[in-house]
Amino acid sequence: MMLPILAIILGLVLLVWSADRFVDGAAATAGHAGMPPLLIGMVVIGFGTSAPEMVVSALAAMEGNPGLALGNAYGSNITNIALILGLVAVFSPIAVQSQILRKELPILAAVTLLSGLLLINGQLNRMDALILLLAFFAIMGWSIFQGMRQRGDSLGTDMDAEMDVKTMALKPAIIWLLVGLVLLIVSSRVLVWGAVSIAQSLGVSDLIIGLTVVAIGTSLPELASSIAAMRKGEHDLALGNVIGSNLFNTLAVVGIAAAIHPLDVESVVLYRDWGLTMGLTLALFLMGYRFGKKQGRINRYEGGVLLVAYLIYTGYLVSTIVAAA
Repeated sequence: MMLPILAIILGLVLLVWSADRFVDGAAATAGHAGMPPLLIGMVVIGFGTSAPEMVVSALAAMEGNPGLALGNAYGSNITNIALILGLVAVFSPIAVQSQILRKELPILAAVTLLSGLLLINGQLNRMDALILLLAFFAIMGWSIFQGMRQRGDSLGTDMDAEMDVKTMALKPAIIWLLVGLVLLIVSSRVLVWGAVSIAQSLGVSDLIIGLTVVAIGTSLPELASSIAAMRKGEHDLALGNVIGSNLFNTLAVVGIAAAIHPLDVESVVLYRDWGLTMGLTLALFLMGYRFGKKQGRINRYEGGVLLVAYLIYTGYLVSTIVAAA
């Protein structure tokens, strides 16, 4: 048991570190290629912060652990909204000013609903994967178009300020991009092995391990970037990190995993994990949109409610682990 625990700790630390190096290298490389800051933030950094979930779920699917692949994706979505946004809102209420984000909130709700409809039959086959991936590329294309058209949007202003720093030289940027990618794969492999080993030792499903330990670990890049955005007063960036990550997780992460190996879906995933994800997404939509108002807001009370929901959910999952042990 000690070796798998060490593998998870080492895997998570290396995963977060390599993801950060990968994002830095990718963003700098894109900057040297002439990509606008808003586009770097929406595409390159959005992809980079979701890279841990993507690689972990892909490896889990390849090795025949569908529960870990799905648990990582949906667990990360729950962590992003309930823990990360809840925590940020408690310390600093989140003002939703960006029209881009206000348009993406209903899209996230629709995407989450779509994923639930695909889960109903108890499996995700390659046709389902194709639907998810096509939706992902369509939404990314739309988001890029909207972002470039609305350059005066508050999200674009925040992104310009965030990216208005001297980037590293091209050669080290490419080196860190490649090193980060390789270490992402290696650390994900170590993490998956440790998670599966612990699940087998405790007699619990790899789904539970994916929803708890692995989901929290792979969401650390989003947590770090959201806290940094909060400290700078860039609320749209904090919310944009979560919306972008959840879109990546629901469509790209699950889609890639199912394309690699069709996934059998336990019924509990639909009514417990997807159900909570859908509920949190709708709550986020209502908080951020505020019908009839020009600006949405996630206040401290609402942030506290999100945190309590996360603690109750995670407490329940941990109790199943303890019961099995």
